[in-house]
Amino acid sequence: MAAIAPVDPKSFTPNRFADQVLLVTGAAIGSIGGCTAIRAAHEGAAVMCVDRKAHELHKTVEEITSAGGRAVALVADVAKSADAERMVAECVQQFGKLDLALNAAGVMDGTDPSAPPDFDNQKPLLPAAIHLASDDYWHTVFANNITSMFLSMRAELRQMLEQGRGGAIVNIGSIAGLTGLPGNPAYSASKHAVIGLTRNASIDYAPHGIRINSVNMAQTDTPMVFRAYEFVKWAMDQGAGSSMAGAKSQSLLQMADPDKRGSTPWEQAAVILFLLSNEAANLTGLAMATDGGWTAY
Repeated sequence: MAAIAPVDPKSFTPNRFADQVLLVTGAAIGSIGGCTAIRAAHEGAAVMCVDRKAHELHKTVEEITSAGGRAVALVADVAKSADAERMVAECVQQFGKLDLALNAAGVMDGTDPSAPPDFDNQKPLLPAAIHLASDDYWHTVFANNITSMFLSMRAELRQMLEQGRGGAIVNIGSIAGLTGLPGNPAYSASKHAVIGLTRNASIDYAPHGIRINSVNMAQTDTPMVFRAYEFVKWAMDQGAGSSMAGAKSQSLLQMADPDKRGSTPWEQAAVILFLLSNEAANLTGLAMATDGGWTAY
């Protein structure tokens, strides 16, 4: 088998986003949002970085500013309307405008991603089949994955419309929004909602020169996915989880790779930044499968 080399984390296109301002939710270090923020800054963007994980968020901003880039950190919970409005106001106060946005904030389950996992004491917040799932699990996942995206987009779009210069937005979805995902109904349903919200917005805001797309990845090596691995191992040890969990577990490229690697967050960042750039001027309303071929079979 021939391995496909991953995107080099140091790759960038000089000045592609010169004089542009990008807002990124879910910008903690090591995440898709964090990697996108870092590369965008290398490409000339000023970046408003937002996350509720303060330590990991400041690590992203430190990496940008230590390399000479421009970035500001804002600790906020964008599932709250006031925080979503505040992040856009802070972005405009810091950088004078908002041109681009990546809505990457999201969760896999109802637990607090800023705290260490404690699955034995978190059972009501963990993924479960519908007949076993709790209200708290369902509502928390929806609040963080789709309500937060609606609130973020509402604030971002209001600013872009006020400016009258168009813009571009990318929303983070998942293969769980393109197919079913066993054992995690709230995650799958919320990611389907991301695609619906993206397509609806792409229609409404095309007349204003605002392009809106989503990216939908399979396994990507981020802290959220590593945490999910811990949960799957715990669930197996408990004799819990979906009996269908092993029905499909790898993308085409992952199966073909000698090391069975997943996608890297830098590979996702490369596609996201293409969609945000003028090179994607004719693209809107996409539910792009950045999934290594997962949905091809």
